[in-house]
Amino acid sequence: MAEHVPDASGNFSSLFQFLPIGAYRTSPDGHVLRANPALVALNGFETEAELIQTVRDVAVDWFVEPGRRKEFLDVLLRDGVVRGFVSEVRRVASGERIWISENAHLVRDARGEVLFYEGTIEDITDRVRDRVALQQNTEQLRLLAAQVPGMVYVVHFDLQERRTYQFVSEGIRGLYGVSPQALVDDPDLVVRYRHPDDHMKLSQGLRDALNGTNEFAGEFRIVLPDGAVKWLLRRSTTVRSDETGQLRVGVLIDITERKRVESELLESETRWKLAMEGAGDGVWDWNLETGEEFFSQRIKAMFGYGDDELTNLASEMDRRTHPDDINQMRTDREAHFSGQTAIYRNEHRVQCKDGSWKWVLSRGMVIARDDEGKPLRMVGTHTDITELKMAEVQQRALEMQLRESQKMEAIGTLAGGVAHDFNNLLAAILGNLVLAREDVGPEHVAQESLNEINRAAIRARQLVQQILAFSRRQAQVLERQALLPLVQESLALMRSLLPAGVKMSAQLDERELPVMADATQMQQVLMNLCTNAWQALQGRSGEITVALRLVRLDAARALEVGGISAGSYACLSVADNGPGMEADTQRRIFEPFFTTKAPGAGTGLGLAVVHGIVKAHQGAIAVSSRLGEGTRFDVYLPLASASGPVVARPPAAPVTTPAGATEGRHVVYIDDYEAMVFLVGRLLRKQGYRVSTFTSGESALAWMHANPEPIDLLVTDQNMPGMSGLELSQAVMQLRPGQRIAIVSGHVNDKLLADAAALGVQEVMAKQDSMDALGQAIRQLLEAQLAAS
Repeated sequence: MAEHVPDASGNFSSLFQFLPIGAYRTSPDGHVLRANPALVALNGFETEAELIQTVRDVAVDWFVEPGRRKEFLDVLLRDGVVRGFVSEVRRVASGERIWISENAHLVRDARGEVLFYEGTIEDITDRVRDRVALQQNTEQLRLLAAQVPGMVYVVHFDLQERRTYQFVSEGIRGLYGVSPQALVDDPDLVVRYRHPDDHMKLSQGLRDALNGTNEFAGEFRIVLPDGAVKWLLRRSTTVRSDETGQLRVGVLIDITERKRVESELLESETRWKLAMEGAGDGVWDWNLETGEEFFSQRIKAMFGYGDDELTNLASEMDRRTHPDDINQMRTDREAHFSGQTAIYRNEHRVQCKDGSWKWVLSRGMVIARDDEGKPLRMVGTHTDITELKMAEVQQRALEMQLRESQKMEAIGTLAGGVAHDFNNLLAAILGNLVLAREDVGPEHVAQESLNEINRAAIRARQLVQQILAFSRRQAQVLERQALLPLVQESLALMRSLLPAGVKMSAQLDERELPVMADATQMQQVLMNLCTNAWQALQGRSGEITVALRLVRLDAARALEVGGISAGSYACLSVADNGPGMEADTQRRIFEPFFTTKAPGAGTGLGLAVVHGIVKAHQGAIAVSSRLGEGTRFDVYLPLASASGPVVARPPAAPVTTPAGATEGRHVVYIDDYEAMVFLVGRLLRKQGYRVSTFTSGESALAWMHANPEPIDLLVTDQNMPGMSGLELSQAVMQLRPGQRIAIVSGHVNDKLLADAAALGVQEVMAKQDSMDALGQAIRQLLEAQLAAS
């Protein structure tokens, strides 16, 4: 400002009276010469005179720091003018501190001497305080930003989307390699670092944010001058939006390492999923926050779905889970979520697209939790275990069948032992009965009672035979024969025995189906099964169906029906449409003496005998029944080979010898049952034989060592305590080579025949039904010996 010479009148108020800011004139020595009303009011006075009288020295009475007046004068004297000189002063009247901005110039006389200073004063206290507060806030922001692992910034966007950075933290150096000031000076600097593939996405995101449609957030890449690529995470939000534009604060964080780990994890998961898929397991990946669940193609195919047919939601799979399995599945999940189990494991059923059910083993693990431990993500596999479950069911059925078989074997062993002893008792009764009838003579009054005893004993003998059939100790003759004619013959007989109202139909394979069978026993099997069927109808009308067919059993089915070998079988079935049986009854149906009939209506041996006969034929029997749907028995008999094995030859035809030719012959008889020994000895002696009897093989052998007397025939029981009949025969053959021996057994089988023949035993006989039959058999053996000699 140029120096002025005052007007002659010295009228100051005409220039400054109405200025809204303070105006003054002071002398070089610091006295106030004039002050306008605004300056008077600024200092807390009513009149200009009060201000002039109070202020003696501006440097002392006005400035907070007296030296500030000297700095002001130095600039004024040097430049002749001062503009915007900021100082802290006191309101003269109150002493309150305020900030002012001062403008002034010199006024000289004609000689160049300083006459006075003129200037203006503006109160800028509010502006200074705002600036200080801003500086403090900026410092606080700087300190706070220094703790954030990244770059914190404050940016203003005008209405043309031009940027102005008001604050940039030091974190920019670690991200972009530039200083905060570089970005402040060049706001588009970071834009040029954007990865080309992310540029359009970021630009669109910014426009959306400025339009208020969403926050400006996300992940993007930058490319540094050296070619290095970094991943950054951006978060920013609006602080203020007005007519000038939008002020936003935000943060940029380096997530390059996290993205690398995620990439490696993804690659690892991909390899894991491929490995699981290759192993036949389906893979699932469950976002527990959103409910989304990725199902691999293997899982979808497992249940019959195409890749686009099953929505990737956990609820979709839960909706297809069997209702009976839901609670346990959720319990197992919660146990894993809560940390009770390290790995989630559950077996459940899932409904397939075609409506069928599959068993799956689901295994998984939570791989992500929040800060409070809440599970966020879980991955795992589904394994199809349907076949395993079916095998387990089958195994349980087989185990039950094995237990039942073992129980039946135990019962059979017990029943056979009891029947054997009972048979000996009956033999003694019947034998003594024969002798008693001879002793009393045919006209004796006791003959009627003896006849009744004989009939009762015969019925008891038949009962014993049934027990022996169940225990498979009954003598049988297996011959290769066609099963079809045998069945047809039996059906013809039974049709005449059917109760009124019962219809019998046959569905018979036209093939003969050869089997190794005892014809009499097989007829008994069919008779017992049919009798059981019409008794099940309980007097009501109904139908019985007899079927014969060829079946081929694989290993699993063969085990299921009775532990037989896989192969071809003739299957004889008897079915009725009666009331059926419950499961408990089916489990006990083959037990001897078990019956559902009323007391006195049955012995409970019919089906037990069938079971024993079938087992003796190397076959199996299975029952299928449901309440209200009837019952079916299936008998499986193995088909015979083209040439059947040699069967035990029938007893030799009687040989005619002169009367009395066998009298005086020496017979040795051994049996552990004393009553039988006594009875047989008495019988043979009455028939003219010399008889030596013993109750053990050991005592007989000792006698033979001590007595070299010739023996015409040695007859021994097979089943005895201590030395058996075979063992005695072996010892006798060593002592007396060529000795004629006959073994008697209640259970003649192929093994006994073979073992006896190997020792040189001439005969193996089934136990006779009567003493007469035993005597006749011994006589025939001696007659055959005489004929041969």
